[in-house]
Amino acid sequence: MSHRIYLLPPWIRIWHWTNALLIITLTITGASVHFADPNLPMVPFELATQIHNIAGLALTAAYVFFVVANIVSGNWWQYVPKPQGFLTRCLRQMRFYAWGIFRGEPHPYPPTPEANFNALQQIVYWFVMYILMPLLLVTGLVFLWPEFAPKSVFGMDGLLPVAVLHYLVGLVIVAFMVAHIYLGTTGHTVTSLFRMMVTGWHEG
Repeated sequence: MSHRIYLLPPWIRIWHWTNALLIITLTITGASVHFADPNLPMVPFELATQIHNIAGLALTAAYVFFVVANIVSGNWWQYVPKPQGFLTRCLRQMRFYAWGIFRGEPHPYPPTPEANFNALQQIVYWFVMYILMPLLLVTGLVFLWPEFAPKSVFGMDGLLPVAVLHYLVGLVIVAFMVAHIYLGTTGHTVTSLFRMMVTGWHEG
């Protein structure tokens, strides 16, 4: 028998879908800029550059909102990995994703209002939101205002390591997004977790 609990307030859901739309936009336009080919454009270079810059600034604003809202609401605690039994919980969760989920086993750590995320989600989301996202945004902003980049780094043009870091972090973010969408299908039903991101109610 399924049960429902209210987990996500409106501000988290609005931020989540805004963030998703902006990252998809940045992925498409970033690929169009990076792999520009006049004979096979995804999005014309000039247009892709303009959209990428605007979406990047919007993502920066959304991220600032996310950080401030998490502090004000106390939701930041959801992202902090809890040390007691952390490794054991991670291993149990990994076994569930790799094996138990395909055998119909119950989720080892179903979400609650006090703990929305399991141990693996906590460490991954914390790393993505508080390490990778700031790196992505800062390197992107340096490209918008290159006068803030160092003149040179180890004898190379100062923008080169910024470009490489921005590209590599972007790839990791895209890989995370793909995995995130897949894991979104592993709820009580294939669509239940996606519905939760619309309604705020988790079905277990």
